[in-house]
Amino acid sequence: MSSSGSESDPPQVEEERKGKKNLLSLDIGTSNIRCFMYDQYGTQTGRFMEAMEVEFPEPNAVEINPSKLWKKIEKVITGCILDSGVEACEVTAMGMSVQRGTFIVWDKTTGKPIHNFIVWQDTRSDKISQMWNTSYWFRAIQKASRCLHFFTKNNKYLAAAVLNFQPQHASMRLVWLLQKYPDIKARARRGEICFGTLDTWVIWKLTGGKTFASEYSSASSTGLYDPFTLNWSGFVCNLLGIPLEIFPEILDTNGDFGVCEADLFGAEIPIRASAGDQQAAMFGQGCFDVGDLKFTLGTGAFLTLNVGRKAHASAKGFYPVIGWKIGDELVHLAEGCSNTCGGAVEWIKKLGFIKSCSEIDQTAELTCSTGGLYFVPAFNGLQAPVMDFTACGALLGITLSTQPCQIARAVLESLAFRNYELYQALQTETNIKVGRIVCDGGVSASNFVVSLSSDMIGQPIERRSEAEMSALGVAFMAGLATGVWDDKAELLKLIRTERTFTSSKENRQKYKPIFHQWHRAVERAMHWYGHGKVVPCSEDIN
Repeated sequence: MSSSGSESDPPQVEEERKGKKNLLSLDIGTSNIRCFMYDQYGTQTGRFMEAMEVEFPEPNAVEINPSKLWKKIEKVITGCILDSGVEACEVTAMGMSVQRGTFIVWDKTTGKPIHNFIVWQDTRSDKISQMWNTSYWFRAIQKASRCLHFFTKNNKYLAAAVLNFQPQHASMRLVWLLQKYPDIKARARRGEICFGTLDTWVIWKLTGGKTFASEYSSASSTGLYDPFTLNWSGFVCNLLGIPLEIFPEILDTNGDFGVCEADLFGAEIPIRASAGDQQAAMFGQGCFDVGDLKFTLGTGAFLTLNVGRKAHASAKGFYPVIGWKIGDELVHLAEGCSNTCGGAVEWIKKLGFIKSCSEIDQTAELTCSTGGLYFVPAFNGLQAPVMDFTACGALLGITLSTQPCQIARAVLESLAFRNYELYQALQTETNIKVGRIVCDGGVSASNFVVSLSSDMIGQPIERRSEAEMSALGVAFMAGLATGVWDDKAELLKLIRTERTFTSSKENRQKYKPIFHQWHRAVERAMHWYGHGKVVPCSEDIN
């Protein structure tokens, strides 16, 4: 470690160092592992990154080697501390943001992993998902849930009536694992193994096996935790034959997860926050109030709405997840996704129409119209509110005069239309008045997509200055836990907006008929792969 606070430092500099707060954020994503250091002003003072190494050992398999992952985690944390110019003993606390749904099982006594991490993109449980969705037993449960909803009017039963298992659910992948390796299931019943998503395992490793815990946001994203009762779901686990003995304790999102062992980085570092990446970004964006809404436009698109203290049961495919629990504050979110977003921009690049993804706006604006061309962003089926996993990606209205710039424009228009479609459906279903709308993710750099989304929705959309919102979110959480900030009002003062897109009524009126025609194209693309054949989705609620 570099000795930044040496005896030769002037008294003024030494005093400034003593007053400075340093918050470490570990962000484990699907493509990269990153670590950032923030000060008490929310300014990034250090960073380090390593590419995530993903393995594909067999068809439909997506795995991460835990040993290789751990070495990279040690490297990025050490590198970030060095880059920030502070000592490990000067780190006030750390938090972590993780990709959701990726899990591992390990030996409770030895701590040795029993298998690689099974990543949320893994689709080996596809057949099991289909089997459950078409079973007489499952259909009976759905019919019973419809009856219960009819008599009680409780939307929780309505959600159960339309429930479908998908490979991206950790529940299905865990069932697949236990069926393939019966000895693991037997050991689980004897209480000999631990189940954990990324956060649980990393905390276990950082604390030397002293802490076996997760928190509300990550747990609620597994499909195994009941956000209505705030417990691991005995109903789902009994239904699927998953022993409850394997699950970790659930702590507050900025709870006390212990400390990093001193020999890892040179000093003990308190672990005071952990969250799923989407929920962490929601917090980093300052979406603290009921009705605050966030669009994350990455490889896939996510719409996340703050619905308050009660979980939302959806009949249109919006997933009920917990945003965070901090003390007495419990925030529920409703989350919808579109699996195709940035992937469509990458497709345009593969076709050779653009050299880099940043050029797509410029290319699309070479024409003022698509010339009647409509793109359906359904490379991995259509998610909420359509929920047709047999839909296909489609480009309709091609003529001999169709130009690359028109195809690029049709793609960008479709992404904005999907944002509007998600927004409309969630607004109708929740009946919650939307307040602030913010956006993040790589595709949010497209002024065309964000501006048209704002026009269609009829409300301003804010794009933040800070790109790493998940990392900033867990830094905020850890800072609140350790007294760096007193309340969320202080955090709002630190969040900077790069640009606010205001809606144009004129453009909205222009695009209304175009949107309706696009819907006709969507209908043509639905049910393409035939009855009963599900297209595995490569994206999830991550």
